Amino acid sequence: MITFNTENVEIPDIDCRRIEQWITDVAASYGRRAGDINYVFVDDERILAVNRQFLGHDYYTDIITFDYTEGHIVSGDLYISLDTIRTNAEQYAHCQYRRELHRVIIHGVLHLCGLNDKGPGERELMEAAEDKALALLNEA
Repeated sequence: MITFNTENVEIPDIDCRRIEQWITDVAASYGRRAGDINYVFVDDERILAVNRQFLGHDYYTDIITFDYTEGHIVSGDLYISLDTIRTNAEQYAHCQYRRELHRVIIHGVLHLCGLNDKGPGERELMEAAEDKALALLNEA
């Protein structure tokens, strides 16, 4: 089950059914099934608190993914800062808020599917996977 929750913010204007199907389709393209995926939309202060408490990091970020995947069933809690998404969308003039939100939503799923973005060359692979997934949603 894919759920969308909030803390300190209003739920973003997204088509939840369409996003759920998209997530399911993207996971399937990696030979995975969508299990329990819980999105929690938050503000910058909440994501900073989560980052400090669970990861020991003292900075803002757009998404924190807690991976509970077992086998081919992808599951996790994904905290997404709507403040940071808005800031990033404004910073990159070519990027609309909705597209940036969709990119971050699927970024977490790609992590659950086993993709990383910290090592050499991994960021480029992640960005290509995001672009491919966004094209499935007809956002590209």
